[in-house]
Amino acid sequence: MHRPSALGGALAALATAAAGVLVAAAVSTTPAAAATGGTGTGYLHTSGNKIVDSTGATVRLTGINWFGMETDNKTFHGLWSSNPWRGQLDTMAQLGYNTLRIPYSNDAIKSGATATGINDFVNPDLVGLSPLQILDKVIDYAGSKGMRVILDRHRPTAAGQTALWYTSSVTEATWINDWKMLAQRYAGNTTVIGADLHNEPHAEGTNPAAKGSCWGCGDTNRDWRLAAERAGNAILGVQPNWLIFVEGVSCPSGGESNIWDGDPSNDEDCGWWGGNLTKAKDFPVRLNVANRLVYSPHEYATSVYHQAWFDDPTYPANMPAIWDKYWGYLYKQNIAPIMMGEFGTTLQDPKDKVWLQNLMAYTGTGVNGMSFTYWSWNPNSGDTGGIANDDWTTINQAKQSILQPYLIAPVGGGTTSPSPTLSPTGRPTTPPPTTAPPTTPPPTSQPPTSPPPAGGCSATYKQTNSWQGGFQGELTVKNNGTGTLNPWSVTWTWPSGVTVGSGWNATVTQSGTTVTAAAPDWARTLAPGASVVIGFTANGTAAAPASVKLNGTAC
Repeated sequence: MHRPSALGGALAALATAAAGVLVAAAVSTTPAAAATGGTGTGYLHTSGNKIVDSTGATVRLTGINWFGMETDNKTFHGLWSSNPWRGQLDTMAQLGYNTLRIPYSNDAIKSGATATGINDFVNPDLVGLSPLQILDKVIDYAGSKGMRVILDRHRPTAAGQTALWYTSSVTEATWINDWKMLAQRYAGNTTVIGADLHNEPHAEGTNPAAKGSCWGCGDTNRDWRLAAERAGNAILGVQPNWLIFVEGVSCPSGGESNIWDGDPSNDEDCGWWGGNLTKAKDFPVRLNVANRLVYSPHEYATSVYHQAWFDDPTYPANMPAIWDKYWGYLYKQNIAPIMMGEFGTTLQDPKDKVWLQNLMAYTGTGVNGMSFTYWSWNPNSGDTGGIANDDWTTINQAKQSILQPYLIAPVGGGTTSPSPTLSPTGRPTTPPPTTAPPTTPPPTSQPPTSPPPAGGCSATYKQTNSWQGGFQGELTVKNNGTGTLNPWSVTWTWPSGVTVGSGWNATVTQSGTTVTAAAPDWARTLAPGASVVIGFTANGTAAAPASVKLNGTAC
């Protein structure tokens, strides 16, 4: 995700999710169905500020991000939920999201990479698959619904975002070779339309000692524009039909302003990480294949960072000029298309609702508007939340209602009518090893309607992972009684300060120090002699569940 450089050079806050890279072998997958609307027919290319299909018809990408492949899980988040992966894609398409932007890290596409955090009961078809094999299945199914896919190299490793596109362990050569592998893997598959080369290049170090990504500075080690040319042309050399999505930087110099040194020559106007394309007109990205370049800025609200422009007395009337300056001019002057790769908000601040409404209006309505992929489908994005609620099934209608008029549904993806339900607010589900502060939801489980198990129960616990500030575990509970429990419910206690992050194979909630794992709709019964394995992540010092009970009976 998304981190800002503040105006005037003050340092900013926060970033989120990404994973994957390396490996080979061409894979035959189903191309996107030909269409007269939605996302068009065949491969896409550009014409002025428009994205067009193989027939020349204008296409507007109105998509969404589904992250997780850039994290330690190395695959899509939410696969631990009770909503199967196909069901989640069904909902995205039905809502009108015609494009899926998929963040990954080079870790996830290495040979031998392992996907974790998958609910095997709900997604048995993913058992034993590598992250790339899971990606293949998602791309196939998205394509069958008329959706398009943009691959986003979000991070060199799952460890975190980087200012430059390479590190000592993930070199520029690795970055480019992995992109070429992916381009070859999906060659001929018109579902996959392009490469977002590197997520959010940004400033590092204080001017004049800049160490981060610059634009147009001419230093081959830091000039993101030149690196984008090298990678883009390498990809087009093996897959000339792909679009090349190039994000901006934060500060064109590649360094943060020093507002305390009294030297105005070191100060510059900076923007969001990946969001500053002010130099792209004077220093354009030059590709060897014409009509393949799309600029892809990021834009965020106060829930990510409170930029100075949000306090302007004319807000929000001041915002169009800011967007024009950083990236909108490229579209308005017919230089290149804009595909806003990330933008999002929790909507908790009233300013953010106004921001989102005005930003969407700025992109324009109908097929001729600017393209975008909203951040994110995931509810566990710490500083934006998601379109999906914490159950990964129902929809945040407040956000969806603002986006809805601008969505162009994929052909075969159903209508653009929003989901009719809105779940109560709850905590963000937090997969390992996120560092967002924990919150405790209100209790939502009901007292069990099935009697206690005659004959009792037994429980065993295994800690499966840990990290600074959190841990992951599995609690196995067996029904030793003679009767079937319908529904079943497990409770346990933790020490004060330990809170649920996320759970799978049950609906896991917490009130005080008591945790309740209620039977999911897809597995409500627990037969005599049967066991249930409740998986969870938690925030706080690792602790085993205590006072475990099954339908009120101590185990």
